[in-house]
Amino acid sequence: MKTYQLSEDQEQEIVIQWKELMVYQHPELKRLIHIPNGGSRHPAEAQKLRRMGVVPGVSDLFLPVARHGYHGIWIEMKRKHGGRLSPDQKDWIEGMREEGYKAERANGADEAIAILEEYLGI
Repeated sequence: MKTYQLSEDQEQEIVIQWKELMVYQHPELKRLIHIPNGGSRHPAEAQKLRRMGVVPGVSDLFLPVARHGYHGIWIEMKRKHGGRLSPDQKDWIEGMREEGYKAERANGADEAIAILEEYLGI
């Protein structure tokens, strides 16, 4: 039997759907944002975005809400099985940790949601 695996984008969409359901109970979740840094683009568009400040490796999700001594939390989304961090992503995560943020990799929506719930004390 073939097992279907969701893409990284689909996993992240589930996290945002969860956010939309939970935001009424936990209003701080309205600040959870996606950084549209990746994806394939026309070379001219990619060049324009670099001039505008797009930086390789920036994590997918950011919640600028301070908790547990952290300034906020960054989450790099990967699909449930098989996703790898690029060197730029590893560097971003380490740099954010050095700056006082919680920064995590999440394999799939369930893991990302669990990270957010733990961070927010839900």
